[in-house]
Amino acid sequence: MNDANETILIAGLGLIGGSIALSIKKEYPHKKIVGFDVSKEQMVAATKLGIIDATADSFLAGLKESSTIILATPVQQTVKMLSDIADSGIERELTITDVGSTKQKVVHFAEKALPEQYQFIGGHPMAGSHKSGVIAAKDFLFENAFYILTPAKETNRQAVDRLMDLLKGTNAHFIEMTPEEHDAVTSVISHFPHIVAASLVHQAHHFEEQFPLVKRFAAGGFRDITRIASSNPAMWRDILLHNKHKILDRFHEWKKEINRIETFVEQEDAEGLFSYFQDAKEYRDGLPLRKKGAIPAFYDLYVDVPDHPGVISEITGHLASENISITNIRIIETREDINGILRISFQTDDDRKRAEICIKNRANYDTFYAD
Repeated sequence: MNDANETILIAGLGLIGGSIALSIKKEYPHKKIVGFDVSKEQMVAATKLGIIDATADSFLAGLKESSTIILATPVQQTVKMLSDIADSGIERELTITDVGSTKQKVVHFAEKALPEQYQFIGGHPMAGSHKSGVIAAKDFLFENAFYILTPAKETNRQAVDRLMDLLKGTNAHFIEMTPEEHDAVTSVISHFPHIVAASLVHQAHHFEEQFPLVKRFAAGGFRDITRIASSNPAMWRDILLHNKHKILDRFHEWKKEINRIETFVEQEDAEGLFSYFQDAKEYRDGLPLRKKGAIPAFYDLYVDVPDHPGVISEITGHLASENISITNIRIIETREDINGILRISFQTDDDRKRAEICIKNRANYDTFYAD
């Protein structure tokens, strides 16, 4: 059980760090949460919003008064902070965790650099948002998401249990695995899909030089299937560099996969092509529906709307009357086989379900999901 009076340092007051702070405060309101960020604006915002109880003048100052350290920073910065912790001279036991999307480099560095009294548990909460910064933090961000833990080899069981207890307010599903297992799995279902999405966008961009209408046509389904290509470029640069070997394995597998279907097309193998798409359909249709995974889910509701002035304000007015918040709204001008579509995005699946009922009851418009 966690000490009710312990002090927790959260270094990195963005969406993830702020949401972790809120989830801890929800479960343990008497614990003191100290925040540190290189951005003074983020520290001020976190204080004003009540996300943290105090700010640290420096990372080292925050370390000296805390027993649990949560490094909610990019992987490269996390490694630097682990080095600072190792050199801090603090002799008491510390429990340290991070939130990075890759685990091998961080965990292996911690195993080599940290003194034996420091307990390091790699962490990766598999949840996110299309918004950033501490102002977007929510205490429910990790609810029903997978929260991966990758303890260092010498970390004791009690430290892992204490951390899970501290984070139980996230309402996440904790799973323990090795750093190698984590990086292999995420390279398949998160890292490489971002590469593919970015590659498709580059292909369309190059093709536009010859066919200028490409961008207009891409406003529909193509824009949807490449949404993850809009993710933070610096973050994805670092993820690929830190998970280099697993990503290279995926490139080799992808080339084989592309060569396989290229052969089907070249040889006009109708049966091979049908089986290829049929097998993919069956596997994809068997994936968990509207569950949180490695890639943040898009809680979108599509609404068939008539083409007349004021329809958007009508729908948003209905949603506002029931206190349903939306994160984005967009008219889809070109969508295969569908016309007059309004796409509304929400923060949670619960908000989406409430919105569906609201729109059907108040406006009598047809709605659907695109899973």
